[in-house]
Amino acid sequence: DLTKTEVYALGRYLGVSRDILSARPTDGLWEDNRTDESQIGASYDELEWAMAYEAGDKSRDITDHQKNVLEVYRKFNRANRHKMEPIPVCTIPGELKL
Repeated sequence: DLTKTEVYALGRYLGVSRDILSARPTDGLWEDNRTDESQIGASYDELEWAMAYEAGDKSRDITDHQKNVLEVYRKFNRANRHKMEPIPVCTIPGELKL
């Protein structure tokens, strides 16, 4: 339940190497070291901004770039919403249990 900003802060607190903390995030699936940002289309800082914007006051004006970041965030949020919702659980009544 930590944002990337919080993960980096925790890493600094724990004394994680500066090389590790400054490395650009990648998923490690490709040999060309493509970054998460290049694959997602927004930085983690921008996505955290979008999360805060969605949760807060939407009456202020935003830039075209921020609108694009919001669209990226909303697209990934919609596509992954099922991962954030609890799975259905079948509760067996006590009288049916052996």
